Amino acid sequence: MVSFKIHKLREYVSSQFRWAPHTSGLATVRQKDYEMVGEVEALSAYALFNQLRETPNELRVGDLLELPDGTLRIFKFVGLEEAAWFVPPPRPDAAVTDSVSA
Repeated sequence: MVSFKIHKLREYVSSQFRWAPHTSGLATVRQKDYEMVGEVEALSAYALFNQLRETPNELRVGDLLELPDGTLRIFKFVGLEEAAWFVPPPRPDAAVTDSVSA
């Protein structure tokens, strides 16, 4: 059995996600848009989906599963796809910027 962390998509962004056009490939998601609600063991991600079906914790489109190695899977209308947390680019240091412009 594998232990999956479940990250639920917050309500304020769920409708945006549902109506957005489907894109294939790696989905980049923001941590602020998700809430970790627990950890559940299952044989696979699809087994977990079926296990939680028709329960209060049912997985919805946009929800994430985090595997023990840190990889993410996002539920889309077409199934599970790879996802990764958004990592903002490093901000330029103010001191470096000032010395360049001088």
